[in-house]
Amino acid sequence: NIKRIIKAGFVNFWRNGWISLATVLVVSITLFTIGSLIFSRSLLSSTLAQVKDKVDISVYFKINAGEEEILALKESILSKDEVKSVEYISSEQALENFKERHKNNALITQSLDELSENPLGAALNIKANDTSQYEGIARFLESGAGSQNSIIDKINYFQNKIVIERLAKIIDSAKKLGFGISVILIVISVLVTFNTIRMAIYTSRDEISVMKLVGAGNKYISGPFIVEGIMYGFFASLIAMFLFYPITLWLGPATQNFFGGFNLFEYYVSNFVQLFLILLAFGVALSSLSSFIATRRYLKV
Repeated sequence: NIKRIIKAGFVNFWRNGWISLATVLVVSITLFTIGSLIFSRSLLSSTLAQVKDKVDISVYFKINAGEEEILALKESILSKDEVKSVEYISSEQALENFKERHKNNALITQSLDELSENPLGAALNIKANDTSQYEGIARFLESGAGSQNSIIDKINYFQNKIVIERLAKIIDSAKKLGFGISVILIVISVLVTFNTIRMAIYTSRDEISVMKLVGAGNKYISGPFIVEGIMYGFFASLIAMFLFYPITLWLGPATQNFFGGFNLFEYYVSNFVQLFLILLAFGVALSSLSSFIATRRYLKV
């Protein structure tokens, strides 16, 4: 019976060529939508991660602060779980960075040359695991650093607090909006696919009724349609992956330049197998389940 069911499914798929083609194309659009959401989500995650990585707070030290004290404070900060990394910038390096940023400003360059000593102190650039954790780190530095607090000149978090908090809200809102749009598009795609497969099975309603009258079992009748559904999902996933190739190849350089390094084509190539398996599993599951549900109506189960 299993061999007959599989053979009947293949025969029905090729016999109803135009209906099968139309159904495969609709399922392909659904899988293309889902794949596009995967690409968009990866692009959004990469962009947000880059934005979050650029956010930090800087601790500026007094000119007479000793390097040993600063490095001791650095180790104390690194011991906190919410701290991702701490970069130490010596006073000499701070001066070099300042000169590099203002190398085109002749007035500042001449003023620095006339100074007999370095006017800049050392600094620590601190990155947290999450933007919401910067306030706690700043409070720790302001009041919890113990005797080392006397060497701190300024903490720039409180000047940038509003910007950091707004950025955190934007990141959170972007994630929620992306999730909401993804759910809506997936639901619409699933409904369209289900109705398309139901219409395809509608053309075989008389055949189903005759098989039912001659005593065929429900599983034997619905089996070929489920096999057809599996074939819809398989061919649709191939078509969707084929469509992504020229699109990602074209958009890859643009996304890399605009979004700071994320190349859609490189992501497509490096995750090809994983993407194909996701689309294949979703397509086969959706098509076969839709076929099963649609045939139940005509079987009156």
